[in-house]
Amino acid sequence: MRSSAIWSTAFAALAHTAAAVTGAAEGFAKGVTGGGNATPVYPKTTAELVSYLGDSEPRVIMLDRTFDFTGTEGTATETGCAPWGTGSGCQLALNKNDWCTREQPNAPKVSITYDKAGILGITVKSNKSLIGVGNKGVIKGKGIRMVSGTSNVIIQNIHITNLNPQYVWGGDAITLDNTEMIWIDHVTTSLIGRQHVVLGNNPSGRVTISNSKFDGQTSWSATCNTYHYWGLYFTGSNDMITFKNNLITHMSGRSPKVAGNTLLHAVNNYWYDSKGHNFELDAGAMVLVEGSVFQNVEAPLQSGGAGRLFASSGTASACAPYLGRVCQANGFGSSGSLSGSDTSFLQYFQNKNIAGATDYNTAKNVLDTAGFGTI
Repeated sequence: MRSSAIWSTAFAALAHTAAAVTGAAEGFAKGVTGGGNATPVYPKTTAELVSYLGDSEPRVIMLDRTFDFTGTEGTATETGCAPWGTGSGCQLALNKNDWCTREQPNAPKVSITYDKAGILGITVKSNKSLIGVGNKGVIKGKGIRMVSGTSNVIIQNIHITNLNPQYVWGGDAITLDNTEMIWIDHVTTSLIGRQHVVLGNNPSGRVTISNSKFDGQTSWSATCNTYHYWGLYFTGSNDMITFKNNLITHMSGRSPKVAGNTLLHAVNNYWYDSKGHNFELDAGAMVLVEGSVFQNVEAPLQSGGAGRLFASSGTASACAPYLGRVCQANGFGSSGSLSGSDTSFLQYFQNKNIAGATDYNTAKNVLDTAGFGTI
């Protein structure tokens, strides 16, 4: 009996370890280890989750339930504005940092009651792995936030949802600002007030975002049409982002917006069912798009941007000196075009960890493989 108990305990420990990170990061964040071989912990309350994520210890944090932060910090009622109208399908806006006062002085004023927990994400410190178990790892009513030097973090197989979706400035799902070596994988975000992912103005270093689903379906949007506008915001001053095998759906803008000296490698992604535009490229953006599909997308690229873009319609040998291989063509179905022939920035890919690419026909597989609960 004693031997049996020992083996049972050992097997349980092995199962917990094996249940941690699946696979490894490709591209710029290759080599990230997160919490490494730390003994997995299973928080049972929102307070325990916040504590584990915010302490100084290497952690493998397993989520096997829904952590509902709604109401944990109370509500607030303030005067906001209605920049896009007061119709039932339009987002209202909080007056965060006097945004309504400065940017929308003529917009109707409205009273807004919001959940305070959604405004600022949970602080995640360095050397953490945050891993969902099966399809149970849900964080409701609050995002996550990596800032101020946080490094070596893995976020995998979780769902972040319901951050004051009625209100602009209601909350961001995933925030990075002044980070290094971050891997976001098999994550789903939905019903978000502001950005699904935001990389702020400070350097966010090497980041890989893979196999994730950014779901813009909502009852309230800045475009008043159920399509979320505030998608992905990549504006760090010295960022290298690998964006691979992701599903970006039901968006009407900023999916992504790129600026601030950001080098973005978007490969084998599937943009599906978008009104308005996807890519918005401001000064400093350096974007390579390959092997991706745009299906039922009105405008893959917003016109008039100042960023640099290479997005070949055919197999591109121009990439070979810098990536060590040709670039793959992109595919389009019932969509606008994405054209860019600027090769001047491809030199910055040289001697970096570069994600592989396949023919765009494989990108449609992300409909089945992207998001949480699929590994």
